[in-house]
Amino acid sequence: MKSQFPAVLLSLALAAPGVFAQSAAPTYSQPDESKRTEAYYDFTMGHLDEELYEITGSSEYVTGAIEYYRKALTLDPSASAITERLAETYAKSQRIRDAILEAQETLKQDPDNLGAHRLLARIYVRTLGDLDAASPQKETLGLAVEEFRAILRIDPSDTESALWLARLYRFENEHEKAEEVLQGILKRDPENGPALEQISQLLLDEGRAPEAISMLEKAASGSMAPGILDLLGDAYSQTSNYAKSEEAYRKAVTAEPEEASHRRGLAQALLAQNKYEEAAEQYKKLTEMDPDTAENYLRLSQVYRHLNKLDEAERALLVAKQRSPGNLEVIYNEALLYEAEGRYNDAAHILSDAIAGLKTQPQGQSGPNALAVLYEQLGRVYRESENYPAAVRIFEDMQKLGPEQQQRGELLLIETYRASREIDKAIAEAKKAVAATPQDRELQTTYAMLLGEKGQTEEAAKVLRGLLRNTGDDQEIFLDLAQVEERGRHYDAAERAATTAVQMARQASEKGTAEFMLGAIYEREKKYDEAEEQFRKVIESDPHNAAALNYYGYMLADRGVRLEEATSLIQRAVNEEPANGAYLDSLGWAYFKQNRLTEAEEYLRKAVERASHDPTVLDHLGDLYAKMGQTQRAAELWEKAQTEWQRALPADYEEDKVAQVDQKLKAVKKHLAQKTNPPETAKPQ
Repeated sequence: MKSQFPAVLLSLALAAPGVFAQSAAPTYSQPDESKRTEAYYDFTMGHLDEELYEITGSSEYVTGAIEYYRKALTLDPSASAITERLAETYAKSQRIRDAILEAQETLKQDPDNLGAHRLLARIYVRTLGDLDAASPQKETLGLAVEEFRAILRIDPSDTESALWLARLYRFENEHEKAEEVLQGILKRDPENGPALEQISQLLLDEGRAPEAISMLEKAASGSMAPGILDLLGDAYSQTSNYAKSEEAYRKAVTAEPEEASHRRGLAQALLAQNKYEEAAEQYKKLTEMDPDTAENYLRLSQVYRHLNKLDEAERALLVAKQRSPGNLEVIYNEALLYEAEGRYNDAAHILSDAIAGLKTQPQGQSGPNALAVLYEQLGRVYRESENYPAAVRIFEDMQKLGPEQQQRGELLLIETYRASREIDKAIAEAKKAVAATPQDRELQTTYAMLLGEKGQTEEAAKVLRGLLRNTGDDQEIFLDLAQVEERGRHYDAAERAATTAVQMARQASEKGTAEFMLGAIYEREKKYDEAEEQFRKVIESDPHNAAALNYYGYMLADRGVRLEEATSLIQRAVNEEPANGAYLDSLGWAYFKQNRLTEAEEYLRKAVERASHDPTVLDHLGDLYAKMGQTQRAAELWEKAQTEWQRALPADYEEDKVAQVDQKLKAVKKHLAQKTNPPETAKPQ
């Protein structure tokens, strides 16, 4: 597998005069004074032309410099400094082979010539590109390492070369060697920012996060250098300790308020904690500090979208488009915004145009990953707007982009069949995919969950148990197992699996998901006190967990208890996801239970617009209209609910709710018939 040598390293190689300093004036071994004088003259003229070439870029000066240096070498072949300058000039004029040969010749005459070693190091780094085990450039990487080691042997205090050597060791996955070099730098200079950055990232990559954070905290305590605080904030972010990350970045912003990188880190830490209003303030300041950067407006638009301030999101996104026309990330977010506004046709149009534009680019300029991202979102837009045939076509096209995209497209296709309630097609696709890649755990899990949807609980559970490996990764399998057993009404087994998932959770997010699942199982069993306990745990850990807020609130509202609290919980969920049809339905139902019919109608109608095939949502709006005396409208909605129940997946089908709808529909039809054809009154005799 090929890996790209980081572009930042290459750019540094071109702009690191400290690493590749020029040598001093030459000393001459030529005993003939007249020849020595002439050699000195030629060297001086060559150096002058070299400098003029740097200023003007004119080829005549580089040609003159080379000719003068060659004359000087003819007069004094053993003067290593002349050879060094000739090699440097070759390098500047892109005559790399000649440069290498001259530098190597210099080192034959003077093995400790720092200028030659630095020149070779620079050349080798500049020529690094795609690397793999069989590539000749792998050898070049080794040559660069040897040159930097030689430089440090001659000059152990050369920090820039040490940093480069550590970078190359890290790239070769020789982490122990890299760490040794970096520790040497920090021993001399404990606050060296680049060394702290490298070693902290190295420790994080190795899973030694506590060591990285401890080292950076120690450095930060000795100095309030904003750069160190930045590194500390980044380390906390990578360990998901966003509160501490926010604290570090705030200190950096206070110390250096005009540095955009500190404020950008702070904004990201705030976003990770769902502190959208505060994040918006930081991004607004970034747009003021750097009004020409599209990314600032793009991030501001994303925050506004989370806040459901869609008009402001659109204005910020428009500026981002003006700053960076054709930017795919901007286009992608524009489609997301249109989708949030319910403008599915507009979203599909902009994504289709972007895909068409990428396809017209020369081969290799638009990789399959960029196309895959656009294909996936376009398919999701079609699926969200219930244009399932179009979604199927898009995900089938996506699979043709490459092996990775084929696998992702297959999963999305299966999800689409499931969303359109074509469960047999979904199972058939999943079974085919599993047969093709039997070791793919995600596909196996998807297949099992579909069997559960079909009502084949025992078979689904058998597939999932076969995926258990007695490792930490089993936590997710137990969570899936709990869901399958719950959908199959095997509540005892579901409880056991969910409890195991809670116990195995390694991160707060994993534990919250498992506690939510356990709460849902308890609710299905009508163990309401136990369910409340689980939902409260989830919300205490994550106050912005919309699913838990909604489920808890709806559980209270549906039972008609603590209705004000229920409404408050559901409103918080709606604030998090304003376009979620299920949450809008819950809020409307809570208002209905309080006899606040105007508010109930507002939200229940919005819910039907978003979830027009959900029988529970249709049933709720029917109940509202029945209570308002609009019997005909109620009957129409209950008929639709009845139809949707018949189309429901086996695991979703609830006989008691179906019976309730049937009973209400019969009663209202009888009432309407009586109004249309009132019974004849007996005629007086």
